[in-house]
Amino acid sequence: MAHNEAPNRAQDGRGSTPAPLQGALFTPDLPEQMTEAVGYRGPVVCSTVDVTYRQLDYWARTGLVEPSVRNPSGSGHQRLYSFRDILLVKVVKRLLDTGVSLQQIRVAVSHLRDRGVEDLASITLMSDGASVYECTSDAEVIDLVRGGQGVFGIALGTVWHEVEGSLAELPSERPDAATPADHPGDELRARRQRRNVS
Repeated sequence: MAHNEAPNRAQDGRGSTPAPLQGALFTPDLPEQMTEAVGYRGPVVCSTVDVTYRQLDYWARTGLVEPSVRNPSGSGHQRLYSFRDILLVKVVKRLLDTGVSLQQIRVAVSHLRDRGVEDLASITLMSDGASVYECTSDAEVIDLVRGGQGVFGIALGTVWHEVEGSLAELPSERPDAATPADHPGDELRARRQRRNVS
């Protein structure tokens, strides 16, 4: 399926890579909070995306969305998710909420990861509930809907702005910090500190 004839199918990765329609999503002049120099703990991700910690943990352990800032093995260390990781978690959540199977979501996320993040803001994911399609122009979205294939869509640029707004006031931390950042409401850390004092 040629890119200019019909939307790329995220499930099989067919199609050429178009030039970004908007400015690059992740450019060198982005705020530090949107780079991999800063990470967000699981509870912050859960509150931003509205998923349970159990879901987030499962997705990390199974490789659906792994934290790219810090992904420790064993206990005692916190995973740290980048802005990009949180964007993918939000996409997973939205697709699950609309009834797309986890198998199709894995393929779509893998496809997004393979394409890189430079043009995520210009992508709209469309689905008919069974397959996930990637559209990079309004014409592709219209063609898909006319063909009866698109039931719903997720504009990644909009998701990007939602995540950016949600994270603005939430705590982040550097992966190389000697002392973990203080996170209000971090019950696990508070319990560990009480245990170490005793």
